[in-house]
Amino acid sequence: MRWWDIDPVFVLEKELFPDDAWSRGMFWSELSHARGPLATRRYVVAMDGDRLVGYAGLAASGDLADVQTIAVARDHWGTGLGARLLTDLLRAATAFECPEVMLEVRVDNTRAQKLYERFGFEPIGFRRGYYQPGNVDALVMRRTDPSTSATGVQGTEIHG
Repeated sequence: MRWWDIDPVFVLEKELFPDDAWSRGMFWSELSHARGPLATRRYVVAMDGDRLVGYAGLAASGDLADVQTIAVARDHWGTGLGARLLTDLLRAATAFECPEVMLEVRVDNTRAQKLYERFGFEPIGFRRGYYQPGNVDALVMRRTDPSTSATGVQGTEIHG
């Protein structure tokens, strides 16, 4: 993801997460840590031709990585794009030398939970009222050894 991707990312963010969307400033802040020798973030976008159809981000700190976000346009659900984005993030966790990857997912997002389970994430707890303003709980999931990720799916192009 680059600075010029922030506006289309924000449009998709508002469409998919209307109640708890990140601000443009949050994306700018994350990108400020994604380049250079001291980078601690990996953010990617998925393009279908000229159209941004997905994005994902990972933060690394010490030996722990955290999936910050994964989003796929509704008309690309079921195409394997979410799996490709997650595969890229797990490769980044390996590059950051993080043997453990954590994430939070809405308790009502069973589609995402199933994806994470396919990749070896296991539930370890809850964060009550994590998603605001809707006061929706988050399921906390963890995976160890991100270097053993699933095979990517062909099709949509993913860019860092």
